[in-house]
Amino acid sequence: MKVTGGRERILAYAEETGTPGIDAVALHKAKTGFYKDAMTESAIALRDGVERLIGRALKQGLALGIATTTSRSNVDCLFRATLGADTLNRFHSVRTGEDVSVKKPDPEVYRLVLEDLGLNAADAIAFEDSANGLKAAKGLGIPTVITPGIYTAEDDFTAADCVLASLDHLFTPQANSAHCWTALFPSGFQ
Repeated sequence: MKVTGGRERILAYAEETGTPGIDAVALHKAKTGFYKDAMTESAIALRDGVERLIGRALKQGLALGIATTTSRSNVDCLFRATLGADTLNRFHSVRTGEDVSVKKPDPEVYRLVLEDLGLNAADAIAFEDSANGLKAAKGLGIPTVITPGIYTAEDDFTAADCVLASLDHLFTPQANSAHCWTALFPSGFQ
């Protein structure tokens, strides 16, 4: 997961293993097809706290955006299988790896989302799970909350504004969550 982008990851792996002649585009297309087939309501669940955080942000009328290096079709599949396509339609900006010339850790995808939302970096909050995502957000000065994933638990997150084991911890009275609320939501978040 150190390389962002599906095609880029395939090419990096082929180079690392000395496998010549890989058609990364065709292989990535096949992988995306398998991903879509696997995306059913019974096959996937959101990480802890994600649905609750999105629900609260929508209730408060906050502008939401997605800044990801995955494909738009993968984002669509994930939402259909978990929160429903209607929830995705409530995001004010959805930018993917298809919208950028350089993927994370480059901040281009975040720059596009900020432009779409009409926000300055200081007025936004990024939620990330990888060092590459953190570098992309912090490259523009966006305050960032990290919840490491199983593939990124060993990444360096020292530049993060807050690191939590789960987004559920934002809703519990723990020392880390109190620090996150104060640092990221000084005017409050109900």
